Order: sequence, then structure tokens, then C-alpha cells
Amino acid sequence: MARRMMLTALAGIPTVMPGDDLAVLIVEACKRSDLALEDGDIIVLAQKIVSKTEGRSIDLCNVVPSPRALELAAVTEKDPRIVELILRESTSVLRCRPGVIIVEHRSGLVMANAGIDASNVDGGDGDDRVLLLPEDADRSASALRETLRTRFGRDIGIVVNDSFGRAWRNGTVGTAIGVAGPPGLWDMRGLPDRNGRVLRATEVGVADELAAAASLLMGQGSEGLPAVHVRGFPLAFRPGSVKELIRIRDIDLFR
Repeated sequence: MARRMMLTALAGIPTVMPGDDLAVLIVEACKRSDLALEDGDIIVLAQKIVSKTEGRSIDLCNVVPSPRALELAAVTEKDPRIVELILRESTSVLRCRPGVIIVEHRSGLVMANAGIDASNVDGGDGDDRVLLLPEDADRSASALRETLRTRFGRDIGIVVNDSFGRAWRNGTVGTAIGVAGPPGLWDMRGLPDRNGRVLRATEVGVADELAAAASLLMGQGSEGLPAVHVRGFPLAFRPGSVKELIRIRDIDLFR
């Protein structure tokens, strides 16, 4: 039997500002794209627009590097002010080399440079501004999902994605950093394969797969498409979290 899942990059979402109503922007963008939200739909949002609405931008002029930040900046050849922000956003530093610091973020995610980014971040004259991740992207996703449900009467899943590098592979890939509605992880252990054999190790990072698929439409540069509508997701909603996708330290070969 044929299976189909449709993804649509929503056009016309403006540059967002702190305090903007993402629920309204999503609904209006769906209308412009000739889409009416239905129960079971999913919206994948680029981390940047979530962070911007939550006021997570920082002017580097206001950041004073600590001695530890100055030490790491010399090793990594990075701006000491950005290194200071990386340290503030992280619980531990795992690896360093010129250009990158691998950390465990306060959310538990292992990532480069604590997800801090200067691309597509607006600032005024003399404003050297960078963007931090949401304080709690799961919470951000849950709040937006609840707003869409109470104000527009639709049970919509939310995934917040960001671009991550990966162990073993070159290139960045869209990765879920916040989830509400769809599962983060689909545990298939105990189910049969086509030959009736019981699966013993198969766990699928479905939220990451959604994030990666949406990232192909969002792009990485000047596309201006920070939201993707998904219809036809094959699994039922349940209380999901990005924490399901975080490998515990005891079985993490890279920590």
C-alpha cells in the first residue's frame, strides 16, 4: 500500500521580533499557502524564530569574558565573548579545536558552540548580536501547541529544529531540539519484521527525521522559510520530548 507524507514550506512569515505571536504567524502563513490546519498536522519551526520571539539575542558588547573563556578562546581562535556565552549555556566542555567547542548544553544536548549563531540575526548600527537557543525548547514547543489548540481548535504537533553536525559523518543535518505532540523516539523493539522475527534493537528517532526532512525545505541561508507544515505523519501523538533522543552518558561512546 502506498504511503504519503506531504511537507510544505510556509511562505510569507516575516522577520520575527521579541513577543511576536507565533501561533498567529503560523495560521496566517498556512492560509497564504492554501492550507487549513487539521488535527494531526505538524509544524516544524527553525530554532531561530523561536529564540527571537523569546528575546534570546545578546549584544556581544555587553559580554565580559571570564578567565576560562579567554583561555579557551586562545585554543579555539574564537571571539572570547562568544566563548563566554558558550560556557554560560553549557554544563561541560567535551572537545575543543580551532573554530569549534563541543559542549553538553544545559538541555542535555551535545552540540557545537552551544548552538550560538550570528547568521540571520538582525542588529542595529554597532550592534554585534548573536542568538542563543531557547531556554527550554520542549517547553516552547508545548506552549505553542497549547496555544494553537485553545485558540484555533486544532491538535497540532510542534517540532523545533536546528542544524547539528554528527559523529561519524560530514555535514550538518536538521535535528529536533524541542518536541510536543509527536514522539521523539519510536521504540520498535518487540515488533516483528517482515519475516516474523522480533526486533530487538530498533529505535527510530522520528522527531529527528521530521526535523531533517523539514530542513531540506527551510534551507540554510537566505531562503526565509523558517516553518514547514507536515501532513501524513504515520504515528499517533503522545507526550513526547527531545529528552528521549539524548543518549545517557553510560552508553555514549563520545563522552
